[in-house]
Amino acid sequence: MARTRKLFAALTRRGRHQVLRGDLAFAGLPGIVYTPAAGFNLPGVAFGHDWLTDADHYVTTLEHLASWGIVAAAPNTERGLAPSVLNLAFDMGTTLDIITGVRLGPGEISVHPTKLGLVGHGLGGSAAVFAAAGLSGAGTGAPKAVAALFPAVTKPPAAQPAAALKVPGLVLSAPDDAISLRTDAQNLATAWTGSVLRVVSKAESAGLAEKRRFAGALGLPGSDRKTQKTTRALLTGFLLYHLTGDKDYREFADPEAVLPKTEALDPEAVPVTPEEQIIALLR
Repeated sequence: MARTRKLFAALTRRGRHQVLRGDLAFAGLPGIVYTPAAGFNLPGVAFGHDWLTDADHYVTTLEHLASWGIVAAAPNTERGLAPSVLNLAFDMGTTLDIITGVRLGPGEISVHPTKLGLVGHGLGGSAAVFAAAGLSGAGTGAPKAVAALFPAVTKPPAAQPAAALKVPGLVLSAPDDAISLRTDAQNLATAWTGSVLRVVSKAESAGLAEKRRFAGALGLPGSDRKTQKTTRALLTGFLLYHLTGDKDYREFADPEAVLPKTEALDPEAVPVTPEEQIIALLR
């Protein structure tokens, strides 16, 4: 446990790589990409944003992944009031095609087509599941790992494709998700046999998005640095294990492992009624 805590603490900080920023628009898709300054055959992920949240609200998270040697690209599409989770999923698949199909940066960066992952927050977390379902069985270019970070309730629900997924998954949940009508983490994890569900202590499900200083005035949830710090560590360790095969991070993918800043679900908890969920929504 002491060794895991040490690894976790290190993963809350930036890694050793210098980071470069690029623009996905050069390949015809609005979005951003962050890469280590150099490296061939790197792991890479497509990152999906939450509802009404553009990709620039995840810059520090994308930089964090790149600093640990993972190319991280985020399409900046489906940002309207009524986004399509299926369209965002398609754009995430396109993003993987882009980062594996071209040399990045000054020509000294490439992504290996068998070291790919899909990651998303809220709406993007559910889109990552749909994207994985669409790419499963594709051979080269299929994801090796998927992370749904505080996934949102969507239509159609992400639990439907998750039930057939064979790819390893990470699902993060906030402690109050059971009474929320906005998030679907626990239902998704139940349907997804190969997933690891972690409840992040004191997390706010919308808090991963950055730079939301005035969100409260607009009735939107704000940023939460503690949620961001813990989520980045849990996500990075999970990806390093599955995408690079680094066994030092095995426990980050082990459903039985107890990781810092997480808590277990209460197996004796009484199921929340729809009435209680509605009351919680109106608070």
